[in-house]
Amino acid sequence: MAPKSQQNSKPKKRKQISGNKGSSHGSNSKKPKFVNNKPSKSPNLGTVGKPFKPPREKENRHFKSKVEKTEAQKDNLVPTTNRDRRVQAKELAEARKKKRKRHYDLEHELAHLWEEMRKRDITKEDRSKLISKALENMKGKIPEIAGSHVSSRVLQTCVKHCTDAERETVFEELKPHFLTLACNTYAVHLVKKMLDNASKKQLAVFISSLRGHVASLLRHMVGSLVVEHAYHLANAAQKQTLLQELYSLELQLFKDLVSVKESRLVDIISKLDIQKASVSRHMTSVIQPILEKGIVDHSIIHRVLVEYFTIADKTSAADVIQQLSSSLLVRMIHTRDGSRIGILCIKHGSAKERKKSIKGMKGHMKKIAHEQYASMVLVCIISVVDDTKLIRKVIINELEKDLKELILDKNGRRVLLQLLHPNCSRYFSPDDLSSLNLSIPSLCNKSESGVDRAEEKVECDTSKIKGEVDGSKVSAEGSEVVEGGKKDPLIRRHELLVDSGLAEKLVDICINDAGEILRSNFGREVMYEVATGGADGILQPKLGEKLSALYEVIASLAAEPKSEDAASEDEHVFENFHSSRTIRKLILDCPAFALTLWNKALEGKSKMWARGHSCKIVQAFLESSDSKVREIARVELQSLIDEGVLKIPDTKQSANKS
Repeated sequence: MAPKSQQNSKPKKRKQISGNKGSSHGSNSKKPKFVNNKPSKSPNLGTVGKPFKPPREKENRHFKSKVEKTEAQKDNLVPTTNRDRRVQAKELAEARKKKRKRHYDLEHELAHLWEEMRKRDITKEDRSKLISKALENMKGKIPEIAGSHVSSRVLQTCVKHCTDAERETVFEELKPHFLTLACNTYAVHLVKKMLDNASKKQLAVFISSLRGHVASLLRHMVGSLVVEHAYHLANAAQKQTLLQELYSLELQLFKDLVSVKESRLVDIISKLDIQKASVSRHMTSVIQPILEKGIVDHSIIHRVLVEYFTIADKTSAADVIQQLSSSLLVRMIHTRDGSRIGILCIKHGSAKERKKSIKGMKGHMKKIAHEQYASMVLVCIISVVDDTKLIRKVIINELEKDLKELILDKNGRRVLLQLLHPNCSRYFSPDDLSSLNLSIPSLCNKSESGVDRAEEKVECDTSKIKGEVDGSKVSAEGSEVVEGGKKDPLIRRHELLVDSGLAEKLVDICINDAGEILRSNFGREVMYEVATGGADGILQPKLGEKLSALYEVIASLAAEPKSEDAASEDEHVFENFHSSRTIRKLILDCPAFALTLWNKALEGKSKMWARGHSCKIVQAFLESSDSKVREIARVELQSLIDEGVLKIPDTKQSANKS
């Protein structure tokens, strides 16, 4: 027996566990009641009330499970190999998909049909039969299965190759669900394919179904793709319908208030007498969420931003420029309006914002320089930004790696030509020059003495920009780039072109590949500007010796013997269409080159080159404004003049005509 002290302490412990305060039963009822203390069928109990299990019982149970496992393997209930496990896992996945997907069997059947109908060697008749069978199986279920990864692809193929009647059936079935499908990750591709193959009537119906939802769809990462696609395919009136919904609530509710002629926002405001402040507030509420989400790749958004800048006040315009002055700008400048937004951000942004915009283009310079519209942003940067060290580090150093490719490219040469001869109408179209001359009216009014005077100035500046935004032609003679920097343009050009070493590398490439560049359609213009020393003679003081070497190289090419059986690539520079005209211009505008060419290539051979394309080169010596060039050639060319092969230019008549 236990000591009395232990017997006295046990009731207290049992009292805390069992919770029986006033128990008066016998000794058996006074035992502690544990939580897991349940009556056991086993006669042998352990110290804590659990059945006693001998050590061998566990081993026996383990042995028993092994036996059962072996028997199950014999009955093919449990997979033994990895292949069997993969097959079983695939079957389980198929079973789960059948439970989860309502039209799983239909999608499985459509996938087999799709594999057949998209083969390259299938005939049109067989494909038509498969498409008809697939559309028949999907009839009435197209909106439900259009959001599936597989079914969406099948429907795209069917819509592309089906008949007009079948396409009309699919369109009518999808028409009530266009807005829902436009926001689906997979169905959006089906909607775009429907628009690509839609008739004019179907496209008009689809655009009308977007009424009231354009702004909300543009805020959606997937839905904005559909709006952009519809905007790209729409005609002028339909584009205006989509844009007006983003301008004002009045235009959204009453779509017939404005005709197609009033395409610009300032014209709409003046015609309907809408308050400019209310339109600006509404457009701000539309634009800000789109910019915050970074959805800036679409041309419809670029157009809205260009129109917004024409009416925005100073604070609102500065806020938008601050938001766009980052890596977002690189994603916008590939369109015409996006390029103009980039130019406006560069010209009106602060030094910090310009730096962020330029750094955001790092690594993309080659692609930007080769694009039609994006290259104009680079032209604006080298014409406006005063931080030449940043431009040399980010832009010039990256472009130098592909300098020859830039020279021979239609758009890539623009940056080089802007440094050599800024704003030249020979190399930039009137539309290009007008885009460089764009400005934001509210940010141009730095000093405002009164409200009326400011409004008058805004209207004046806005009317100046209207034609540019609308794409109307502006004469090249009256287009002058609005300088945004304080540095002298000539000093800026010298730092970017000469001090950076770009000009020296440019001359070296022209020397090494003179024949190829002269014969090319676009490279010959760069060659001409380099050979003449650029505007204001910017290359002459430092690179005069290298330019003389360039003249020698061109003269050596011209001194090569005339070959009648030469291919077009190796055609003589005097007979090639592009090179012969470039050499003629150099004779007229660069006396040093003309003297070198005559002494090395033409002296004693002028009669041989006095016919064909080359006759213009020989004639140019008589038309030169330099007396030395005329005198050195007149003695030998006099016989050709007497024979009537060449004509003395009548300077008086040409002066009177001009």
